[in-house]
Amino acid sequence: MVNLVKDLLDLSLHNYETVRSYAGRSLTKMLKRWPSLISDCVLTLTENLRDSKALEHVVLGSCSILASQTVLRHLTTDSASLSSFIMGILGSSHHESIKCQKAITELFVKYNIRFSGISRSFFKNSQSLADRPGFLGLFSQINALGFETNSLHWRYNLMANRVLLLLILASRSEPDIYSQILAETAGHFLRNLKSQLPHSRMLAISALNTLLEGSPHKASVEDSQQSLDHPEECNILSTGTLLNDIIQEEGFMNDTLNSLSHVHIISDSDGSSKASYGASSFQSGSDKAITYFYFDFSASWPCTPSWISLVGGGTFYSSFAKIFKRLIQQCGMPVMSSLQTALEEFLSSKERSRQCVAAEAMAGMLHSDVSGDLESGSDWLMLQLQKVVLAPSVESVPEWASCIRYAVTGKERSGTRAPVLRQKVLDCLCTAVPQSVATSVLAKRYSFLSVALIEISPHKMSPAEEQYHVTILNELLDNMSHSSAQVREAIGVAMCVACSNVRLAGARSPGVLTEQTGNEYWYKRLTDGATELSVSIQNNSQSKQLELASDSSTANGLDNKEEADAKRMETIFHFMIASLKSGRSSVLLDVIIALFYPVLSLQETSNKDLSLLAKSAFELLKWRTLPRPFLETAIMAILSSVNDPNWRTRSALLSYLRTFTYRHTFILSGSEKSQIWQTIEKLLVDNQVEVREHAAGVLASLMRGIDKDLSKDFRNRSYAQAQRILDMRRRTPKSGHSVATIHGAVLALTASVLSVPYDMPSWLPGHVTLLAHFIREPSPVKSTVTKAVAEFKRTHADTWSIQKDAFTEDELEVLRDTSSSSSYFA
Repeated sequence: MVNLVKDLLDLSLHNYETVRSYAGRSLTKMLKRWPSLISDCVLTLTENLRDSKALEHVVLGSCSILASQTVLRHLTTDSASLSSFIMGILGSSHHESIKCQKAITELFVKYNIRFSGISRSFFKNSQSLADRPGFLGLFSQINALGFETNSLHWRYNLMANRVLLLLILASRSEPDIYSQILAETAGHFLRNLKSQLPHSRMLAISALNTLLEGSPHKASVEDSQQSLDHPEECNILSTGTLLNDIIQEEGFMNDTLNSLSHVHIISDSDGSSKASYGASSFQSGSDKAITYFYFDFSASWPCTPSWISLVGGGTFYSSFAKIFKRLIQQCGMPVMSSLQTALEEFLSSKERSRQCVAAEAMAGMLHSDVSGDLESGSDWLMLQLQKVVLAPSVESVPEWASCIRYAVTGKERSGTRAPVLRQKVLDCLCTAVPQSVATSVLAKRYSFLSVALIEISPHKMSPAEEQYHVTILNELLDNMSHSSAQVREAIGVAMCVACSNVRLAGARSPGVLTEQTGNEYWYKRLTDGATELSVSIQNNSQSKQLELASDSSTANGLDNKEEADAKRMETIFHFMIASLKSGRSSVLLDVIIALFYPVLSLQETSNKDLSLLAKSAFELLKWRTLPRPFLETAIMAILSSVNDPNWRTRSALLSYLRTFTYRHTFILSGSEKSQIWQTIEKLLVDNQVEVREHAAGVLASLMRGIDKDLSKDFRNRSYAQAQRILDMRRRTPKSGHSVATIHGAVLALTASVLSVPYDMPSWLPGHVTLLAHFIREPSPVKSTVTKAVAEFKRTHADTWSIQKDAFTEDELEVLRDTSSSSSYFA
């Protein structure tokens, strides 16, 4: 058996690829059947990798066998094979063949992905013996290969660092060994943060976020101070001491920040990162497998939805912020002091990449909850944060918004425990900016407030946080008519977040904010007079088109008031859009329904910006399902709008009803469906042609599924009414029917016909024929009949040879008459 395996091993290294393939498969089956033979094969194959004189086909065959699942599984149980395997790969950089290097890289990537730990017996034999290498000895050899000072190729340097991380993670189950190597390994990866190799920096980020997790300073300021008094924390303290020594080296923190700023690769076209960590920018096609060398160990952040477009598209990396936070928690105030010194230059830089890394460092500092001289450190942080808020530059607003969001994010798994500095951050943001600042600065401040309030858990709000909401809401409501469009948008978004937080906090304990908010005063200030305001804007828009000469001073006064009203309404629409897009509308439905009429009525005005916002709010509103009791309120608002004097409002109402009825088909009662149907049917005889035609289209769509009984009743009534009108018109051409009445009856028939575009129910021939009899009526009746019959013929053209049998010869003759053109000859 041994001889057979030896022969197969020789053949698996053959010069011909086909021979290697067949022999390799057979050898793998043999090794799977007799696992005791794997160790010798692994030692032989890894020796081939280390051999500088090994031929290309030998290396390729060795990699193929070593990559088999049988061998990789065996590495978890045999320390000798594992040591030989790792050192064989790391010692194979001398091969010049591209095929060899590709095979070795793929072998390591496969091992990295399938790594499942190390045998516990390997840890028990921590010291090297004559026949078996010890774990600590292997670890030291690999650690030496991971430094950039040696002449190792960058890819193999990266492999060595990755193995180093895998081994130390596997040793966590052995506290004695883990404690011996933790400090040295963490220091090694800390130095790699300023590596010249982009991949090494990325691996160092993942490694530090993993190794520094669970530090003594993590719980709170008091806990961090108490941990210093316990001798059992000596391991963590020794790690902190070593890291502090590295950080205190001259220029270390500045070099580290510079290196991390190079990871933020900003596109000139859109100002956003091309890929995660900019990795695709420095990777060639052959190196894409290298991305498997490091994984993102940190949990996804943020935990709350990111929907604010004003601060989207940034290049803030939470894993970077977590590094600075963990370093401060592990080492204390010395890291904070070093960062303060290094950040002075980065905070004043105009390069966005340097601003990005400054925002990440600030986020980690603000979220660290460190012990020591907290007051002086926090004062410096608040001063820098205030400078960021007042800075005129807006290019890095997304990164600084993410920084603030990270800084106030709740701790613990549920995210309900507030960070120590959250209150000071909110104090800084609530401080009013000078009147002389640019509008972009004011919009930036409101955006920062929005992202900060998002991270506050309404159900766990402290009294101080409740007061912040009251203060912020007062300011927002007072500035709803601001002259700047971007400020109004930021105010609308901030109002959405603040109002929904107040509502959710009130749901937790009703009346908790009543004293401070005056029983939801913000609701009244938002909704009271909104309908009258929209009517006023609508009337002003119409009057501008028929503007007459008037006293200039009075005109200017009126124009200013009209402009202020329009701006206030724009802010209200921004509030509605933010509420509907954010998923927070469920607690603001009463406010949204109260603003239903302005959305309907202001979609077509002379103020294009206002109309565009109204249309955007309308598109979101019509798809929102309304539970009871809000459904009843919405139906009342709908029914009251049907008599609006502006025909565009009535048309918008029909557009809303088309979607609203389908979205609530299984919620609406029979009487409510009947009310909606009667409302639409009433608009069939509207004074405006566009409204009548729109109502017919809505009825045609509703007849396909809302309620069979309602559809049948409408179909029968519309047929009978059209027949009566046709009979009277035949007897008395001037029967006294208005154009709207005749057109409404024809449109009702049209709705019935178009409700079954491809079928041929028994009632359809009679309806189509009756509709065709109105072809002699003047426009717009004639054009409606022509279009309806043409659409009927188009949708039934494919099966007309069969479906025409449902018609009599007289009915077919009537249909043919509608298609024939008028003749100029008698």
